[in-house]
Amino acid sequence: MSSDVPEIPETHAEKAAETARIRRRWLSLGETVAVIAVVISALTLWNNYDERKSAEAERRAEKATSRPKSIGLIAIDAGGAGLAFKAADCALQSTDIRFPSALGVGPESTVLDHRIEADWFESALLKAVEKDARDGRLPVVIASRCEAADGPRTETAIYDIVYHIEPRVILGRTVKLRGLVRRESVAGDDNAAARLDKLWKP
Repeated sequence: MSSDVPEIPETHAEKAAETARIRRRWLSLGETVAVIAVVISALTLWNNYDERKSAEAERRAEKATSRPKSIGLIAIDAGGAGLAFKAADCALQSTDIRFPSALGVGPESTVLDHRIEADWFESALLKAVEKDARDGRLPVVIASRCEAADGPRTETAIYDIVYHIEPRVILGRTVKLRGLVRRESVAGDDNAAARLDKLWKP
C-alpha cells in the first residue's frame, strides 16, 4: 500500500490568483523604477539649472570686475588764468586735450604738471562769443592716463571748462577759468571729435 499523498491538481482559480500576484509584483517594480527615473530626471534638471545660474552669476561678477573704471578729473586750483586738475583716485600720468574744431585751436598735452591755461584758447574764444558774454562753458575732449592700485587706467571723456569773462581797461576782455565739469565718456577719436563739435555752441 503506497504512502504517497496524491498531488492535488491546481485549480484554474488558483492559477489565476498566482498570475495576478506575479503581475502586481511586476507592476510595483515598474512603478518604483518609473518613480526613481522621474526623481533622477528632476535632480538632473535642477543641477543643470543651478550650474547655469552659478555660471551666469560668475560671468556677471567677472564683467563687473573687468569693466574699466573712470578716471574722473577734478579741479584743484581755479579762478585765474590757469586751472590745475588731478585724477580723483589715481596718479595722473598724462593728458591730451582737444578743443572744438571751430575754434581753430591746436591740441595741448600735460605731463606731471596738469594745468589748462586760458591763453591756449582765450583769443579764439573771445572772437567766438558775443561781446557782452560773461559766463560760459567750453567743452573739450581729455584723454587721460593714470596709475591706480588695480593697474593702469585710460579714459577719453568730454569735460566743460567753466569760464568767466572780465572786462579790462587795456586790451578789452580777459578769460578767467572757474572749474572743470565732466560731461560724458566717449569712445574713439572720431566719435569724440564729432561729439565735441556738436556740443560746442558759442
